[in-house]
Amino acid sequence: MSSFQGSLLDWCEETGVGPLGSSVRRAPLGQGAWIDVRPHWVSGADALFERLTRVVPWHAERRHMYDRVVDVPRLLKFYDEDEELPDRVLDEARDALNAHYGEELGERFRTAGMCLYRDGRDSVAWHGDTIGRGSTEDTMVAIISVGTPRPLLLRPRGGGGPALRHDLGHGDLLVMGGSCQRTWEHAVPKSSRVAGARISIQFRPRGVR
Repeated sequence: MSSFQGSLLDWCEETGVGPLGSSVRRAPLGQGAWIDVRPHWVSGADALFERLTRVVPWHAERRHMYDRVVDVPRLLKFYDEDEELPDRVLDEARDALNAHYGEELGERFRTAGMCLYRDGRDSVAWHGDTIGRGSTEDTMVAIISVGTPRPLLLRPRGGGGPALRHDLGHGDLLVMGGSCQRTWEHAVPKSSRVAGARISIQFRPRGVR
């Protein structure tokens, strides 16, 4: 794995989550989609990053792409709703997200998908989380990023118009809601300028992948 340059200030903080409420900024995207952004939601995020790199049982996957099988360009781990999360701060984060979004979402965040982007060569292509109910229903996906910031790009499905960019790392929170998974796509592109690693933790309701 590539080296990680953390924030000296962040290392001095006890790991935990901050308030949500009015600290969350919502941006409508059109077609019933929106995103919420809460920078630096997780304090002590660099320490959390280091713990997760050690304790999560990361694995590589291979997938069919057109007429061949290719390596997935990142390491993965999925925690189903009956699995224990690898760090108490993730339980704390899920509880806070459920308290803040539960009434609007109408259900709870239950699963946690995790991706380890080892350096700028790791990426995820344009997609929406449309495996399961996300293909037909409005839902939410809450993403916490720790480690070296990487750009998350969003664009209307099928292209059209410039992509929106959010550089996420060091404890940032971004929530995609409404029709976002059906009407918009998101990606983490490859980058020759990124040397460090980033972990993305995605909280989802039941039946959304």
